[in-house]
Amino acid sequence: EVQLQASGGGSVQAGGSLRLSCVASGFNFEQYIIGWFRQAPGKEREGVSCMDGYDGKTVYADSVKGRFTISSDHAKKMVYLQMISLKPEDTAVYYCHAFIGVDYWGQGTEVTVFS
Repeated sequence: EVQLQASGGGSVQAGGSLRLSCVASGFNFEQYIIGWFRQAPGKEREGVSCMDGYDGKTVYADSVKGRFTISSDHAKKMVYLQMISLKPEDTAVYYCHAFIGVDYWGQGTEVTVFS
């Protein structure tokens, strides 16, 4: 059974940092795309960043380039999203995501950035 469990959200002042973590289980971590989406109140879910588990290539949304960094620990089956210079517009529920032929989602972790 594929499972994704995200954690690390919280409330932080603008300019601050947070690191989100996602533990993945039930699939071969190195063979699929895994990453992060977010959904702000009243908005559609959007992709934030993803990583190819095989070669480590990464993709970032333009809105987070230079501020967010995705990384992984294959041995621990963990994916991280380091977020710095957070802005109020980063406020959203962040979801860990894996594409394994179909989309799999974690439960979401809430990030609130206040000015």
